[in-house]
Amino acid sequence: MKRNKTVLDIQKMKADREKITVLTCYDYATARIMDGCGIDMMLVGDSVGVVCAGYDNTLPVTMEEMIYHTRAVMRSEPKALVVSDMPFLSYQIDLATARLNAGRLIKEGGAAAVKLEGGLNAVSTIEAIVAMDIPVMGHIGLTPQSLHRMGGYRVQGRKEEQAEKLLADARAVEGAGAFAVVLEGIPMQLAERITHELTIPTIGIGAGPSCDGQVLVIHDILGLCEKYSPKFVKQYVDLKPIMAEAINAYIAEVKGGAFPTEGHSFR
Repeated sequence: MKRNKTVLDIQKMKADREKITVLTCYDYATARIMDGCGIDMMLVGDSVGVVCAGYDNTLPVTMEEMIYHTRAVMRSEPKALVVSDMPFLSYQIDLATARLNAGRLIKEGGAAAVKLEGGLNAVSTIEAIVAMDIPVMGHIGLTPQSLHRMGGYRVQGRKEEQAEKLLADARAVEGAGAFAVVLEGIPMQLAERITHELTIPTIGIGAGPSCDGQVLVIHDILGLCEKYSPKFVKQYVDLKPIMAEAINAYIAEVKGGAFPTEGHSFR
């Protein structure tokens, strides 16, 4: 019987030069399909606030929402490694709050690891959570919870001083004990340099092909998110017209009396 993937398996994939596949996942049904396809890692991302709840950005997402969606994913009993995002204000206030909320995502949500944004500024937080034996995935570059400071969703690290800062962030995240790090929205040459320098896996999103793995939002690859369409997204199928066709057919049959039939009824 296939066993559950662990952080050690993910790290070994880098050593073996095997690419790591990651997608966001927010619910039971999608988790079952995704895990059946053999995805390596599922990220219960705070992006759920944008693609499922309709928020303009990830900032309004709460711990309760993250725990709810993490529980839903875990009920599918996935073999993939499940990582849950720490939402805004769940880890920035103080170390005690960060440790408590990381613990809640593991204990109440059932995740195997947590992810948080930040580089040098997040070192003490990563260290504090790792000291609880909770695996942490870092996230540097374009960090969505920092969109106001960054002036929106902008590529980070194009200027030399920014690139050096991101290199320092990557080294700091690894040094703090993170088992992997997401590189978002950075030039591919910089991502390649970081990937070669770090011993922990890099998971790219808008960071080019040289990262150890890639992550995308599931709604983006299925054509179900209309709020934005970043350059780095590849849409693998457009489910919207397929869903609309089924819904329109249902409406027409109900209004026309073609559904339900006797075959869909009880005696």
